[in-house]
Amino acid sequence: MAAAVATTHRPIVEFALPASGAARWAGRLGFAVAGALVLWASAKISVPFYPVPMSLQTLAVMLIGGAYGWRLGLATVVLYLGSGMAGLPVFANTPPQIASPLYLLGTTGGFLIGFAAATAFVGWFVERGAARSALALFPVMLVGDAILFALGFLWLAFFAQLSSGATGLGIEAAWNGGVMPFLLGDLFKVAVASLLIPAVGRLVQR
Repeated sequence: MAAAVATTHRPIVEFALPASGAARWAGRLGFAVAGALVLWASAKISVPFYPVPMSLQTLAVMLIGGAYGWRLGLATVVLYLGSGMAGLPVFANTPPQIASPLYLLGTTGGFLIGFAAATAFVGWFVERGAARSALALFPVMLVGDAILFALGFLWLAFFAQLSSGATGLGIEAAWNGGVMPFLLGDLFKVAVASLLIPAVGRLVQR
């Protein structure tokens, strides 16, 4: 019984990895690369939604945190961010903007760092049983998404380096332009992710 309970706390990808040794680490590396590619692709996809088109990146973040757990999930997001900082055009606005460490100083830098925080937060709770049901996972992902938006909002309001040379948009402009139009879309994405992870987890365990 104890062993059965313990397996519910294993992230989904753990069931697909070899038992031990170098092959297990190679599998983790493969999943990290695959997850970074998913984040790359999701940054370039925009889906019609109300009141603004919806990016799929926060959906990818929630799914990675839910499926990978906090360690591998965080490593995956760091790999993605590192790829962009190294010059690969993996971020949403590259091109026309140039991917580099300076990109993180721009308007979306706080949201990108928020990806890492949200992934680690969701993954930590998944490893403690939050993925046992959609009802348990939904509030965890909702808080993870709130953390992501909080970091993005604070950066956009006070620290983002703007093309005009100014620093930060201010509270009202950051909220109206960087947060409020995306709340409904993110609520939908959190709901989808919180349904998918427990359902896939049950299939994998069977």
